[in-house]
Amino acid sequence: MFIEKEYLEAWMKRIMERFDSLENRITKPTEKERPRINGELLFDNQDLCFMLNCSKRSLQRYRVSGLLPCKRISQKTYYLESDVSRFIQENLKKPKEKT
Repeated sequence: MFIEKEYLEAWMKRIMERFDSLENRITKPTEKERPRINGELLFDNQDLCFMLNCSKRSLQRYRVSGLLPCKRISQKTYYLESDVSRFIQENLKKPKEKT
């Protein structure tokens, strides 16, 4: 069975286009682009709940008590990376030493 050269080339072109489209889907970044203010990363409630292993209500208590400063942008709460780092350093419980 012989296949004409033009027919084979057309099929190969279609296959390569499919491979290219699959490669584009795979190589696209799946992680969302994090917003920044003056080059500093911003975290939202979901990010911080995951990082600190706490609830949204706990974050609200930290905000209200003034322990964790926040920014409101378009009805959404964000936390500066430096504020989060400072909060962790000041409020992280140190493990007890074994005696």
